[in-house]
Amino acid sequence: MDFFNPSFWQEFASKYGALGLAFNSFIEAIFFPIPPDVLLITLCATNPKNAFFYAAVTTLFSTLGGVIGYFIGYKGGKPLAVKFFGEEKVNRVHRLFETYESMIILTAGFTPLPYKLFTITSGVLYASLTKLIIFSIIGRGIRFFSEAALFYFYGKEIVDFVNHNLNTIFTLTGFLALILFMIYKRTQKGTLP
Repeated sequence: MDFFNPSFWQEFASKYGALGLAFNSFIEAIFFPIPPDVLLITLCATNPKNAFFYAAVTTLFSTLGGVIGYFIGYKGGKPLAVKFFGEEKVNRVHRLFETYESMIILTAGFTPLPYKLFTITSGVLYASLTKLIIFSIIGRGIRFFSEAALFYFYGKEIVDFVNHNLNTIFTLTGFLALILFMIYKRTQKGTLP
């Protein structure tokens, strides 16, 4: 079984369909290295009319997996982080993360950055679970529904474009959004009395 072979995932997608996609989306947000996009793209290319359904499944189960990742970090991560880095450093990172957590989670949701790192880190730093859920749905939704829309409107012909360009587009958009958000935060601080 070659997990890194695209043909394996094409067979997996055709055999298990939306259930396989849900499972992959859920475990990828916790520990699994294969992003759900691989199955999502395969299913959308096979059946473009159901693309938005597949995007909804991916978004929902990725977010649910993120919640489990959060609790893994929440229950076991902070004591380890304090042991390795010291309480002062962990608290400093927590304050920084707290200031930008909404934007960090949102950006992590739609860029190719490993989403699981952000879900688990949110738990380690005792970040807001509500914000994690809300911004995961938004960020993951932007990513997966954008992919689905391309297949819904253009069909199989868009596969090469998605495979070769979409990660770059999402990465650049994510960093641009992060920069704009930081500029906004700085100007807000400047306007406070």
